[in-house]
Amino acid sequence: MPTVVKTLKLRVKDKHAPLLLQMARQVNFVWNFINALSGRSIRERGQWLSAYDIHPYTVGAHKELGLHSHTLQCVAQEYVTRRRQFKRTRLNWRKSTGSQRSLGWIPINTGAASWKSGQVYH
Repeated sequence: MPTVVKTLKLRVKDKHAPLLLQMARQVNFVWNFINALSGRSIRERGQWLSAYDIHPYTVGAHKELGLHSHTLQCVAQEYVTRRRQFKRTRLNWRKSTGSQRSLGWIPINTGAASWKSGQVYH
């Protein structure tokens, strides 16, 4: 079964921008954690972690980070996909501050978001 990706382009009101920026910083933190974890696993044990192998290391982090647990799983899945795509043991770090910062993104799983009366609830 082919994977279907749907991208929504929505206007975000200014009052929600700080919350979304904070969530994007937390996603970058999770990406960097998974990057370090995966690199260490490959270096020390020679084992390439799958998204399923990464999930136990991120259990409970959603409470501290203020992200949905599905978001953490999507970050892990995206990391593994990109690591395989570029055939590298470690990917670049995602930076949240400075002039060379990474573009903010918040992956949302289908079960974590709902569309009600023209608004997305997460």
